[in-house]
Amino acid sequence: MTEPATPSAQSTSVVRIDIPGERKVSHRDVAANGARFHIAELGDGPLVLLLHGFPQFWWTWRHQLVALADAGFRAVAMDLRGVGGSDRTPRGYDPANLALDITGVIRSLGEPDAALVGHDLGGYLAWTAAAMRPKLVRRLAVASMPHPRRWRSAMLADVRQTAASSHIWGFQRPWIPERQLVADDGALVGRLLRDWSGPRLPDDEAVETYRRALCIPSTAHCAIEPYRWLVRSLARPDGIQFYRRMKRPVRVPTLHLHGSLDPVQRTRSAAGSGEYVEAPYRWRLFDGLGHFPHEEDPMAFSTELVNWLQDPEPDR
Repeated sequence: MTEPATPSAQSTSVVRIDIPGERKVSHRDVAANGARFHIAELGDGPLVLLLHGFPQFWWTWRHQLVALADAGFRAVAMDLRGVGGSDRTPRGYDPANLALDITGVIRSLGEPDAALVGHDLGGYLAWTAAAMRPKLVRRLAVASMPHPRRWRSAMLADVRQTAASSHIWGFQRPWIPERQLVADDGALVGRLLRDWSGPRLPDDEAVETYRRALCIPSTAHCAIEPYRWLVRSLARPDGIQFYRRMKRPVRVPTLHLHGSLDPVQRTRSAAGSGEYVEAPYRWRLFDGLGHFPHEEDPMAFSTELVNWLQDPEPDR
């Protein structure tokens, strides 16, 4: 059996970085589900676990870490399996296993449950974890990602969503996507970030940070593997079984956040996800924002998130 690849000292220096301002996050590794995961932590209080998407890592939540800590929460942003400072394992990139990574981290942090906040792929996994391990999820907030069953239907039946997800179809080729992502020091990563954003484009420093993180050896391959599973498993028994399991409704209060200009996940694709939630469900559309609302307008996003987490009656 091949052992997980431990991040090198060089990759650690790229990932374990500070956030803007005077607040200093605490970096450490935790063990969960047979691997080691890097986390960045700030604040004390009820746990809020933040899950990044593609092509990013924990640092995408730098603004929300501060906002949540200031609001009295224990804010933890983790690097998903194969990305950032977490282990790069030879397998384990299907959503069920990745969701077990997340719930395993909650346990390793010594908490009975957590509010999960996920963006893009992290949102897909947050949906999954809430359905699979409901006792460990206190609340759920998802940005820029439909419920998995809604995503599957849109990918197969909506021609416009299929076209919007062209990068996912391109990821099905062997080796070529990895080489494209790391070519010219990750230039494609920068183009994707800018193409998928609304008018409030990411600054050069942020783009450079994500480019460097994706160029850490083996990261591009590991970051693509979940998307390969999503497509290749559509007609396989393991995929059919997974989507059957996802019929189980989400029974925790859910906040669904989306940018009106998101070119990756169409608003129409995401908006019907409430049918899979048997609990208070709140839909929030950010006008004029793209695929990264938490970075394009961090103040508006953080305010919406914190107010909802603090609301004792989220069904209002």
